[in-house]
Amino acid sequence: MALMTSPKLLTTALILSVITVGYNLIEGIVSVLFGAGDDTLALFGFGIDSFVEVISGIGILHMVMRMSHAQTETLDGFEKQALVITGTAFYVLAVGLVIGSMVYVITGMSPETTVAGIVISVVSVITMYFLMNAKLKVGRQLNSNAIIADANCTKTCFYLSFILLASSLLYELFGIAWFDVIGSLGVAWFAFSEGQEAFEKSKTEKIECTGCGCHSKRVL
Repeated sequence: MALMTSPKLLTTALILSVITVGYNLIEGIVSVLFGAGDDTLALFGFGIDSFVEVISGIGILHMVMRMSHAQTETLDGFEKQALVITGTAFYVLAVGLVIGSMVYVITGMSPETTVAGIVISVVSVITMYFLMNAKLKVGRQLNSNAIIADANCTKTCFYLSFILLASSLLYELFGIAWFDVIGSLGVAWFAFSEGQEAFEKSKTEKIECTGCGCHSKRVL
């Protein structure tokens, strides 16, 4: 499907990409600081995941900037490299969280509090819901499968926020450390899945709507 050119829509897509990168950067810093301070592995892992999403977001931002100057049908070197770095970082995060969870279980560690996780996850759910729907709307109006795929990837972050919310809320209510461990393993599972997807996308030449629940293979 050919990309529809609309300066206004492309500007909107660019703004959404900038917001995504900026939000994930702030979310990552806050989550890591509170996760480390409160000894909550789920929140800490969630924060690291946000940092990795920044790398992915920069690749998308670069792509949207190219789209604003000319029709874009293939990934360039920068975007492929960003996907490889993103995939590697997600795999490292997944392994780290699994090992961290084992250490938590063996040593009997538990969070001091998960209130920060509850607040951050609620803010993230609201933000990701807005970004997801806004990107989907712009992607459909532009007939851009790449932007639609990005919207579906934002949906993954949306679901991940619910995992953090559930684990943080359950721990705060019942004080059972296993809830934080299960939450961190949930983050690890999503990180592993996102890593696989990033490597799959890095091997393609054409920009396609792959992964993240998007089954269409149409190009821009």
